[in-house]
Amino acid sequence: MAVIHHTTMQPTKLELLAEWLPSRAWYAGGADAPSPAKAGGFRLDDPEGEVGIEFMAVTDGTGADAVAYLVPMTYRGAPLEGAEHALIGISEHGVLGTRWIYDGTHDPVLVAQLYALLAGRAEAQAQSVDDTIDPTVVASLDAAGTDAELVRVEDGPDHTDVVVREAGAATPLTLRLRRVLGDGADGGPGRGRVTAEWRLADGTTARGAYAVALAE
Repeated sequence: MAVIHHTTMQPTKLELLAEWLPSRAWYAGGADAPSPAKAGGFRLDDPEGEVGIEFMAVTDGTGADAVAYLVPMTYRGAPLEGAEHALIGISEHGVLGTRWIYDGTHDPVLVAQLYALLAGRAEAQAQSVDDTIDPTVVASLDAAGTDAELVRVEDGPDHTDVVVREAGAATPLTLRLRRVLGDGADGGPGRGRVTAEWRLADGTTARGAYAVALAE
């Protein structure tokens, strides 16, 4: 189980996201600079114990104009080779030192563990508590293989498609991560999905799909 360090980060994750979100194709904000607030999420464990994995939901805005986003992130103690385009930012962690923070959809460690979660071989961990399962996260997938390899990533207007190749499968599988979150489950066709809870800007709880494994 990953250890949650309750310490400082400079700059904070939310400060980095405020700079990074407007650069995304799926960002729905207006002319004002974003002011993201953490609204929920969960973590996954890296079997090697080297990479931090967090699926963070953030809200931006107030009232009827508030938008909730999903930001999967990985935290590394050294740069991820070939992933400069996916770097959210660099932060100084009060315990672990310099951390390179990436858009996790481009990180093969996060993608492998997301597939394991869908296939029932990994458990979602609480976002801010050590050694605690998050019971709000429910995942299911008719998995073709024991693992999956990242092939490519494509951003859409409100989602990111992560194309993977399952071990032993003849065709690739697309994992669609919802970037703009809404109340209620995603009803589109799929082989599996990850659903979880997050808090809306008014403090109420919403539940819906974080990721959907699309049917071929």
